[in-house]
Amino acid sequence: MSLAYKRIIVKIGSNVLTQDNGLPDTARIQHLVDQLAALKKQGREVIVVSSGAVASGRSLVQVSDKADAVTSRQLLAAVGQVKLLTTYATLFSQHDLVCAQVLVTKEDFRDRVHYLNMQNCFGALLQNNIIPIVNENDVISVTELMFTDNDELAGLIASMLNADALLILSNVNGIYNGNPKDPSSELIQEIEPTTTSFSSFVTTQRSQFGRGGMITKCHMAHKVAQLGIAVHIANGKTENVLPRLLSGEVENTRFIPNKIASGKKKWIAHSETAVKGVIHINEGAKAALTTPGKAISLLPVGITHITGEFQKGDIIKLVDEHQKPVGLGLAEYGSEKAMERIGQKNQKPLVHYDYLFLNTEIS
Repeated sequence: MSLAYKRIIVKIGSNVLTQDNGLPDTARIQHLVDQLAALKKQGREVIVVSSGAVASGRSLVQVSDKADAVTSRQLLAAVGQVKLLTTYATLFSQHDLVCAQVLVTKEDFRDRVHYLNMQNCFGALLQNNIIPIVNENDVISVTELMFTDNDELAGLIASMLNADALLILSNVNGIYNGNPKDPSSELIQEIEPTTTSFSSFVTTQRSQFGRGGMITKCHMAHKVAQLGIAVHIANGKTENVLPRLLSGEVENTRFIPNKIASGKKKWIAHSETAVKGVIHINEGAKAALTTPGKAISLLPVGITHITGEFQKGDIIKLVDEHQKPVGLGLAEYGSEKAMERIGQKNQKPLVHYDYLFLNTEIS
């Protein structure tokens, strides 16, 4: 089985890029760059989401024990990002390839203008045969501004660029039905779009150097697959993992992609943090919206009340009578007008079905 993905996001985790002592594993970075260059030579588009800035910083500076965790991270990331990119640039240049640095924050995905600017930048880089190396801007991203981890960032980039596949390189072969260290645990080779509960079989342990755990990876991968993008989780420490993964020769977990969603819908699906208002809907509206196989807009007649203020084009959240989230959408008009129309028939939809992302699409 050969996978003919054209546009590929490759996310490389901290544990793949670092040695046991927390310092960068230069030999492995070299091996991964050789593989990425080979994919480029096959005519594929490659975008790399790379951890490792903090580890690279650790190899250059000693941070005082008195420094708090946030300051230490900022300092190590600021110094380390330069070294990490220099390493990538040097190694890619051996293959006559140019790479570019793209540093982002969560804020960049909340704002539609920022989002489109970023999309245009990636488009220009890819058109010019340049490999984008993406990382979170740890120098300014702290606490609530941070992504859960680079898996979340990779998922957002994959959705934004309408990638064919997201390949997550971790330090395990994929998702297991128990603890990966337990010999009785088995690798789950494929996860269907209908899978709902991961916590029943996925261990919650986090990696030694990364921020996220396997549960986070699963939820993100499932969401991305629901948007029509294949997701594979494989062991980045395996010899020639990328070509072998794409030719079906290496163990991995594949999240089977669902139908393809529109570009704007992909943005809405990841915009929970950008919500400006909450729309409370009745059971009738919920039943209509969530009926399988039907595309239905949210009409004012199904709205019971509204909290928060929003303008046309803002992200709004839909909840049912029990405050349970139903979905996210793009407001067709502002909250003032919406308040006047609550419960009224024959009114313009508050959310058109083209700009409505329902939780049932990722359940």
